[in-house]
Amino acid sequence: MEEHQGQGLEPSNPACLHLFSAFVAMEPIDCLISLARECGGGSISQEVQSFIWEQCISNAGSRNHPSDSYIKNFLKRVIVDVESNSDNALDELYEQYACYMTSLKDDGSLKVNTKVCKTISFLFPDGSSELLSCPRSMKIVVPLLCSLNMLEGDTGCAIWPSSLFLSEFILSYPEIFSSKSCFEVGSGVGLVGIALTHAKASKVILSDGDLSSLANMKLNLEFYQLSTEKEMRQSQYQNFISWVECKHLPWESSTERELQDFMPDIVLGADVIYDPICLPHLIRVLSILLNPSKSVAADCDNCQGFDTQVAAAHNHVPNTKSQPNTTKHPVAYLATVIRNVDTFTCFLRLAAEAHLSVVDVTETWQPLNLLPYMQSYNRSSIRLFIISFS
Repeated sequence: MEEHQGQGLEPSNPACLHLFSAFVAMEPIDCLISLARECGGGSISQEVQSFIWEQCISNAGSRNHPSDSYIKNFLKRVIVDVESNSDNALDELYEQYACYMTSLKDDGSLKVNTKVCKTISFLFPDGSSELLSCPRSMKIVVPLLCSLNMLEGDTGCAIWPSSLFLSEFILSYPEIFSSKSCFEVGSGVGLVGIALTHAKASKVILSDGDLSSLANMKLNLEFYQLSTEKEMRQSQYQNFISWVECKHLPWESSTERELQDFMPDIVLGADVIYDPICLPHLIRVLSILLNPSKSVAADCDNCQGFDTQVAAAHNHVPNTKSQPNTTKHPVAYLATVIRNVDTFTCFLRLAAEAHLSVVDVTETWQPLNLLPYMQSYNRSSIRLFIISFS
């Protein structure tokens, strides 16, 4: 703790960066308190409190910061933690907490307003600068309008763990997706699509079957200054120009002709294997998108030396027993949490009947840990599958 005495904490300090990143991502308050203690060497010191005030609370009025009720709860926990160590919190923290108590008291709107802005920060570790997806700042910051209600928009307005994992995978292995046409099924808040633009995909098509999810997704893309129309726009969050196509695509009503028109090189999906009723429709969509006889083959020249490039970019040589598909045929990358074994078994059976090969590459192709501050994110529960037409 002594190393912090008499000096302010730098925002670029890893512990401070983790605390701020967790704050704007609206991580559970317990996680914030844990990270705040790490910053102070075991306790929430005066220096840590000053950092919280200056870097987190004072800027809380901006568009991409957490809700007032979240900040109020965080302030309360900070004050309680400090006082439990027989110390006093900063006057500014007491005063701000009192303001929130007054302004939020009996505010019924808090009970129904479930929309918040969570900012996801992908923090690249040292040695990642050679990655195609890694910016000079060594971080990618993505503000996302989302819902605290996990079921809103037919689950598409919430941030799910598998979308975090799939985004980490894309940013860790950008060579897989660079110069490729990519299509995501069940795109939700649009996070995976934003990751694909950083991997320099040649084309990004996002789809969702729920209109409210689609509208929310477009807001996030536009907030990130990615155009959803066929016009090019420079973004303050990126050092390149891109646009993303958004499609309303209910699996059950999509036609074969409609799906064939997309002709992607790569199909992606995060947490789309969850409803047994939807599985036959999902399998039909995947089988049409992945059928090589119905798709335009990718340029084979892009495949030469592919594994070597990806391994070099990730700074390790992966297990050759299970490598990503490097053929000219389309492939799919699905990340999912297996919540119900019977549902997943049903998916495997339907996939086999549709002549789709499903290979688990979770252990072989672990992404970089780009979310080290996100203690609520349990990546060990997520599996990654490569699916191709067999």
